[in-house]
Amino acid sequence: MMERRGGQKGFTLVELMIVVAIIGILAAIAIPQFAAYRERGYIASMQSDVNAVRIAEEAYFVQNNAYIATTAPQTDLSAFGGVTVSAGNSITVAIVGKTGYTVTVTSDKTAKTVVYDSATGQTTTS
Repeated sequence: MMERRGGQKGFTLVELMIVVAIIGILAAIAIPQFAAYRERGYIASMQSDVNAVRIAEEAYFVQNNAYIATTAPQTDLSAFGGVTVSAGNSITVAIVGKTGYTVTVTSDKTAKTVVYDSATGQTTTS
């Protein structure tokens, strides 16, 4: 803050413009980072849901010697691991051949999809 003629006090226009420019630069850096953190959080919840369904499917297989195709694992597999689906996530279990299955999780919060394939044992995010 500079002292001007006649004892007036205040910030000059240049000082205010510099502060606004600095705030703009910080916002340009922080906002994309925040979006990336949110995206990673959504993907982590989707991966957690995939693992819960995978464990329940394997428990179902041990008892029934078959896998179950479902779009509602929280009810259809409730006796085999208490599957809870994270808010905004949708899960589909599809049977592949006679001895395999895939678990696909989509979310209304991100365009990403997480898929587990029992044949390869791999979980992929696309």
